[in-house]
Amino acid sequence: MRRSAGLVPAVILVGAAVAGCGPQAGPPAASPTTTAASASPTPSATSSPTETASPAPATTTRGSLKTFTTADGQLAFDLPATWSVRDPAGELPEGGGAFAEVTNEAGRPMATLRTNMATGSTCLEKYPYEVLESQELPALAQDGETPRFIYETRGNTATPGPADTPAAAYGIVSVPAPTGDLACPMFHFFTWPPTAAMFGAFYNPENNRTPGTESLPYLEQARRYMDTTEYQNIRRMITSLRPAG
Repeated sequence: MRRSAGLVPAVILVGAAVAGCGPQAGPPAASPTTTAASASPTPSATSSPTETASPAPATTTRGSLKTFTTADGQLAFDLPATWSVRDPAGELPEGGGAFAEVTNEAGRPMATLRTNMATGSTCLEKYPYEVLESQELPALAQDGETPRFIYETRGNTATPGPADTPAAAYGIVSVPAPTGDLACPMFHFFTWPPTAAMFGAFYNPENNRTPGTESLPYLEQARRYMDTTEYQNIRRMITSLRPAG
């Protein structure tokens, strides 16, 4: 497996380690206590719940939706009542932050929320791109900067995207929208105190299933996924992210 020339030591390199050579369930994750270049994508435990008391996440159900509030009490979002959230209190590295992994009723991962992250990237190579959907999220604005939900792709039939990461993803971003015909590799992070956060996932046909599209190319499956009820639930969930309280 080769490393794309367009990626330098940064959070996106961690995405390559997570992604291997095929689509994965979650976007790249940096450790809140290290620089992006040396970050590990897997949270490590520093103490057991019996040694350090951690606030419990809160969930309130109303009809077909329920509201989840992170254990640190900073953020909340709505999700289908049949979906589940794992918030492993006590498992994050020293430095804290919120962590929530959302799975659907079948146990397949839909998105991951993570805060207090160190991020950084340098763009040396660009690729054809397509923004499938975009929506501003004013509830998450910081210092005049308004993040947006985005579902986007990299590459096309003539020019593949980055070799080491999946070529479609949905999540929240703060970086400026690309201009022209080419864009840097996907970098789905948004500004959130004290540093940055993520809430989204790479598109993975094994998790993000679209019946009847199994024989289609990856990017076409990603486009058609937008027509599914599951994607609409994911979009509604991610765009509902807001300060708790």
